[in-house]
Amino acid sequence: MSDVVPLPTTGELVGSGTEWTERYTRSVMNTFGPPRRVLVRGEGVHVWDADGRRYTDLLGGIAVNVLGHAHPTLTAAVSAQLGTLGQVSNFFASPVQVALAERLVALAGGDAGSRVFFANSGTEANEAAFKMARRTGRPRVLALEGAFHGRTMGALALTHKAAYREPFEPLPGGVEFVPFGDAAALEAAMSDDVAAIVLEPVQGEAGVRPLPPGYLAHARALADRHGALLVLDEIQTGVGRTGAWFAHQLPELGGGVRPDVVTLAKGLGGGIPIGAVVALSERAATLLGPGQHGTTFGGNPVAAVAALTTLGVIERDGLLARVREVGGRLADALRTVTPLVTEVRAAGLLVAAELAAPVAARVADEALAAGWIVNPVTPSALRLAPPLVLTWDQVAGFVDWLAALPARELLTEGDHA
Repeated sequence: MSDVVPLPTTGELVGSGTEWTERYTRSVMNTFGPPRRVLVRGEGVHVWDADGRRYTDLLGGIAVNVLGHAHPTLTAAVSAQLGTLGQVSNFFASPVQVALAERLVALAGGDAGSRVFFANSGTEANEAAFKMARRTGRPRVLALEGAFHGRTMGALALTHKAAYREPFEPLPGGVEFVPFGDAAALEAAMSDDVAAIVLEPVQGEAGVRPLPPGYLAHARALADRHGALLVLDEIQTGVGRTGAWFAHQLPELGGGVRPDVVTLAKGLGGGIPIGAVVALSERAATLLGPGQHGTTFGGNPVAAVAALTTLGVIERDGLLARVREVGGRLADALRTVTPLVTEVRAAGLLVAAELAAPVAARVADEALAAGWIVNPVTPSALRLAPPLVLTWDQVAGFVDWLAALPARELLTEGDHA
């Protein structure tokens, strides 16, 4: 018997980017538009496309690949776990699932009353948090203008952007949006029928907008006064992205604020899909009982070991300190790129460069052609969310490239857009 197992495909996994793009168009639903490139491998902060071109990945799978690509420790851990036990369903537990739950509770500052629910993605984590809010019996949930919490129906109800919401209405009701960062507006909206306040400490999809200093503390006080849950969506900002394990632990954002619920995903598995709901208060931890929520794959051994390994490498290699150092240096350097860059908003290695005109898509295209992967998160802002293993030497060239762009020509183009 041959040891060679044929790949489950109608053709070999070789071909040019053009060929693969044509096959993609014929076989994959058009929910993302045409792919910008067809990527075939990665190593560290670099990826290569089907035509052999190398790129520095400053987006990291949208804040997912925190250890970069093909990290040897993560690769070995996932391979070993898959060779031992892959999927068992949640009728059974596994030691790595339990160990990961304990680790997340400890990192988030939980106690004996804290509990974790595992999902497969960020939107699923937020769905679970929304269901927890419903279980309070209260009808209202407050979210912020500019919020993005996911694409499934409950998470979409918490998402503010009309273009995402309107094609799928009616959505689950009871969600109200208050102006971003306006503490007085939040207080005016509060009453004893509010089930939860749902916040991102830093709004990623809105262009990397950190909440103002003191806002989270004010939200915590309002939630306590009215008996509501404080739910923090740290799907994009958690797992070291901001230079702390969680963004709300940063002194300038939350400091000593302890939420009732934290939702996580993206970087948690280092590239392996996983989501988590960390219920820190005993009240939140007991809102969902047997039969009231579930998942087939959530917390499976492979995803759990990937998350444990990711957390371990971040701690072992001192990546929180590196994020603060490289992120701060990157933000400072981008502020010197004038007149093209008018503002830099940053929390660790979650960075947005606000441009002087709505030319972010054009700049991102030119960056890609030059070997840099960045994201035009709004018409006038570029988002960077690179692997946490990024060094200054690896990103300094991007700042130099951006500074060398013909800013006057770009800004004139933006005036006529």
